[in-house]
Amino acid sequence: MRLWENAWEEFTPFLRFDTEIRRIVCTTNAIESVNARIRRAVKTRGHFPNEQAALKCVYMAIMSLDPTGKGQARWTMCWKTALNAFDITFDGRLSAARQ
Repeated sequence: MRLWENAWEEFTPFLRFDTEIRRIVCTTNAIESVNARIRRAVKTRGHFPNEQAALKCVYMAIMSLDPTGKGQARWTMCWKTALNAFDITFDGRLSAARQ
């Protein structure tokens, strides 16, 4: 309880964001999953003769996450509402950066 009381001033601004933004900010499972897959691939390989071999191992681990290529469409659908909420909340800075 003391932790909440001490950090309340830093936490309350987070509550003012839209639900879509809070959902994306709190979701770290995808990032943790990618990191775990990369760690597993590197640990299985053991050592690398050079930096290029290490980068290739990481690349192959990431590419194996979505072998069919349909993940991007799924990712876009999950982030579309959040990106719109970010654009509204931050007064068009995201759409200005895309142009």
